Amino acid sequence: MKTKTYKLTNGKVIEQPKSKVLLITIIIAICTLISVKMTGFSFVVLFERGIKFFDLLIDMIPPNFGYLNEIWVPLMDTIKMSIIGSFFGSILAIPVAIIAASNIVKNKFILFLARLVLGIARTLPTLVVALVATFVFGLGTFAGTVAITIFTFSYIGKLLYEQIETVNMGAYEAMEAMGTTKARSFLNGIAPQVLPGYIANCLFCFEGNVRYSAILGYVGAGGIGLILNENISWREYGNVGMILLALFGTVVVIEVISHSIRKKLM
Repeated sequence: MKTKTYKLTNGKVIEQPKSKVLLITIIIAICTLISVKMTGFSFVVLFERGIKFFDLLIDMIPPNFGYLNEIWVPLMDTIKMSIIGSFFGSILAIPVAIIAASNIVKNKFILFLARLVLGIARTLPTLVVALVATFVFGLGTFAGTVAITIFTFSYIGKLLYEQIETVNMGAYEAMEAMGTTKARSFLNGIAPQVLPGYIANCLFCFEGNVRYSAILGYVGAGGIGLILNENISWREYGNVGMILLALFGTVVVIEVISHSIRKKLM
């Protein structure tokens, strides 16, 4: 393909960069084919066996409403795990996010160390963290709370330090020039800019944590996932349907409340 050239009013001639769409498409196609080959993915199996998923859903209908009384306590445990884990994770993320922001801290070693901590925390799957926590702290909701705390810390920390790096530094630099301490300059010059986004991200993370914490019961971390695993193992699909219905209702209520709060922050 012929390269297009443009002549500016000052007489300078520039060339339009060659499109890399074709090259990128070929690379993606090759990577996809290699992935399909290595994982043994098959559309034939997907279509033939995928219908079994709907068979399970049909078995869950109608839900066993008589099982609802057995759900309340584990469901409350799940919500409490999510609230406490989200709160502590969000608080712990603040100081690490501040020292991970390159426009606040200029020391490259400190920046590297802070981002390394967040990177390691993000790398660890929540289910694996919960499994390790059950060995350290024993079975129960405390292990699940630790896992949610670490996940929230890594998630909020990453978003917060990136948000800090994009703020307008004018007020911060002006306050520093007047002799104000870095802490005071940050609180008055940067914190008001990032606070609405920080709270919105924390609420969004909390919504997700309610869903994620339901899985933690599979490794003994307590909550509604524990009875969900039990009923799936015993093929009590009516009870499973009731558990999922209760969890769905809880998530919807939390999302509605969270959305209204985030809307007021905008």
